[in-house]
Amino acid sequence: MNYSDRGLRKDNMKNITIEAKTDNLPEVLSFVDEILEANDCPMKTQMQIDIAVEEIFVNIANYAYSPGSGSAEIEAGVSGEPPEFVISFADRGIPYNPLKKADPDVTLSLEERPIGGLGIFMVKKSMDKVEYEYKDGQNILTIHKTL
Repeated sequence: MNYSDRGLRKDNMKNITIEAKTDNLPEVLSFVDEILEANDCPMKTQMQIDIAVEEIFVNIANYAYSPGSGSAEIEAGVSGEPPEFVISFADRGIPYNPLKKADPDVTLSLEERPIGGLGIFMVKKSMDKVEYEYKDGQNILTIHKTL
């Protein structure tokens, strides 16, 4: 990944590689929250980021390697002024760009609305920027949020 175009230096980034299974979500959230708390992230912003992280990681766990399993590499850090939190999720699962899925019609009633798509819609609405690329056999989804 190239961090220079985002104003981030590689040494500002922390990473973990973890088996992509929903049981590991608490560890992923702890990893993220440790970075956010060290950077005095406001609680409301931290909650928004945690919801986005949960949505993305659970989707990787449930769909990227289905029916098998695999890992997710997560890199995160804060840089810039004003400070911006950037987190990238990489997996070697089935190529899939969630940003190409049409946003759900939230004006429809729950009964009329098709199942699915609401989670990534919430991520797109709550984060400042969401990017996807497929590179070197990996899905890479990156979210940005100004602290």
